[in-house]
Amino acid sequence: MPWLQAHLEVEKSQAPLIELLFEQLGAISITLADAEDEPMLEPPPGAMPLWSHTRVTALFENSTDADDLRARIDRTLSRDNSQKLRLEILEDQAWERTWLEHFRPMQFGQRLWICPTGKQVTAPDATVIHLDPGLAFGTGTHPTTDLCLQWLDGASLKGRTVIDFGCGSGILAIAALKLGAARAIAMDHDPQALIATHNNAVQNAVSECLETCTPEDFHPEAADVVLANILANVLTALEDSISPLVRPGGQLILSGILEDQAQAVMQAYEPGISFLPPARLGEWVRLDGTRT
Repeated sequence: MPWLQAHLEVEKSQAPLIELLFEQLGAISITLADAEDEPMLEPPPGAMPLWSHTRVTALFENSTDADDLRARIDRTLSRDNSQKLRLEILEDQAWERTWLEHFRPMQFGQRLWICPTGKQVTAPDATVIHLDPGLAFGTGTHPTTDLCLQWLDGASLKGRTVIDFGCGSGILAIAALKLGAARAIAMDHDPQALIATHNNAVQNAVSECLETCTPEDFHPEAADVVLANILANVLTALEDSISPLVRPGGQLILSGILEDQAQAVMQAYEPGISFLPPARLGEWVRLDGTRT
């Protein structure tokens, strides 16, 4: 089948948001490149510089709704940037399989691993999630997902109930179950994400403990842990939907937040949620909160 390739040129400050948005919309692969002719000198260790004008290119299934893609871009950037979006159709190739050949098992924290089909994890006492890059966001490759998986690896989850709000591929809910949670609820407005979550849960033998639903179909209940790895503006707008899902004394983990957005997100949830200092990975942060 043919594939849809999207190109968007943005200022470098906007590139991380567009990269995350494309992943959330189901991009199979994403690349960032120079949109002009700006040489990139060797950066210092640990630095991840971008060009002043960056071209973000993403590969999607051909069934992707281009109008929805444009609308989400404009909402994310709060401006009319979608007019710059260029779309092209690529003839059928095994794009996903080609990319998967370069996808290796990844470790998060001390014991949690994500392992694609055909690969093996030999580390003793490893907790392995079997997951291939596919139709929905969340294979652990983005720093926002990485931050959440690191938190889960270090958390005490035995017997606890977890809500994955905006589940994408379901990776966080599945990780929580494999790390000892008794039950997980995965919510997403996108039916394709719920299908991917269910299939991934079956592949990882945790489907009996996992419920999938849209926010509209969800019957509110308080959980021990609520994880929401979505964009900062959405987290802020949905505070009145997310906060009540955390039981008194329960934990709220928020990700998908750039460092300069963290204070505004925390203010939206306080004083009902008390936060630790943000955990950082590159320019992204995770907020760890407890319901008071």
